[in-house]
Amino acid sequence: MSDVIKKAVEALAVKTAGGIDGSAKFVIEGEGSVVIDGDGAREGDDETDVTLTASAETFEGIMNGDVNPTMAFMSGKLKIDGSMSSAMKLASVLG
Repeated sequence: MSDVIKKAVEALAVKTAGGIDGSAKFVIEGEGSVVIDGDGAREGDDETDVTLTASAETFEGIMNGDVNPTMAFMSGKLKIDGSMSSAMKLASVLG
């Protein structure tokens, strides 16, 4: 597991500790992917309700609050594939 993925798993585990509805996958370009669901956060490439793809820099900015997920999506820095409703719920958890 790369350092970027390890940090992503740790950050997402903290942010989603209260649980989330459904499942989501964060694809961090050039690094791998992290899946979050009712079981927590882990490295993986499972099928999920929504897939969010971003650079490591954008993902880190979202995690530390410097980048608004909605603005990242609107500017093309965050790509969303799948359930937009799940993505919006996730944005409220991360934001």
